[in-house]
Amino acid sequence: MKKQFMFVVSLAFVFILAACGSTEGDEKAKEKTTWDKVQEEGEIVVGTSGTLVATSYYPKDSDELSGYDVEVMRAIGEKLGVDVKFQEMGFDALFAAMNSGRIDAAINDIEVTDKREEKYAFTTPYKYSYTTLVVREDGLSGIETLDDLEGKRAGGAATSVFSDIARHYDAEVVTYDNATNDVYLRDVDRGETDVIINDYYLSKLGINAFPQFDLVLHPDIKVHPTKQAILLEQEDTEIQKKMNEALEELREDGTLTELSKKFFLGEDASKQPEGEITEIEGLDS
Repeated sequence: MKKQFMFVVSLAFVFILAACGSTEGDEKAKEKTTWDKVQEEGEIVVGTSGTLVATSYYPKDSDELSGYDVEVMRAIGEKLGVDVKFQEMGFDALFAAMNSGRIDAAINDIEVTDKREEKYAFTTPYKYSYTTLVVREDGLSGIETLDDLEGKRAGGAATSVFSDIARHYDAEVVTYDNATNDVYLRDVDRGETDVIINDYYLSKLGINAFPQFDLVLHPDIKVHPTKQAILLEQEDTEIQKKMNEALEELREDGTLTELSKKFFLGEDASKQPEGEITEIEGLDS
């Protein structure tokens, strides 16, 4: 009887250890981070549009994706010792792809906002800018102040802050499915839309790249200071830390400045712009 009792106790002890081992294994599986995954696979999957001139696009006569954001991400990959694999998709789809785990990060001139920070994590900013308007040269599309946006047709992505600004001033937002810059600009030139509310650097570059359109940056509207960063899952604190360290090195060694000047007509978007920029009161973004 004593031997039988000891056998049962030993067997129970084995089961307890096995159960503990299983629990520990499950806990370790749960604790696996995006950074662990990136290290194991040797690559980070990054969502971007591939259609945004100077930021994420295909330069003329080139089949290789490039742009400020793309090259910044590649430089971060080099610092981290991993390959960068880009997946191209529309701006609105980037957030869904992040939610589903299809991508590890997203970079596409994504503005850091209070609303987005409730759901996602961001790196430190790699770009600083503000918002301006692309309008027809003749009569500035009938827009003297932001209040004149009421009833105007503004081309933009459905979930962008720029479209939020348009709606804030009662403009009608005309959305596009990952269209290239020339499509947006052509529609304003033809009068199919009236305005593009967008980032200063990107707007300036767009107009410069397509001189066939009679468009200008609005001379009197310089609003909504912005900062752009890499989008991550909210709990991705480890990869966020690694990317921030890489970005700091790229800032200190002048890489961010060099890349910015290369793609933004000699301007340094890695530093906060000078001059007065007006905040938009009551903007929910």
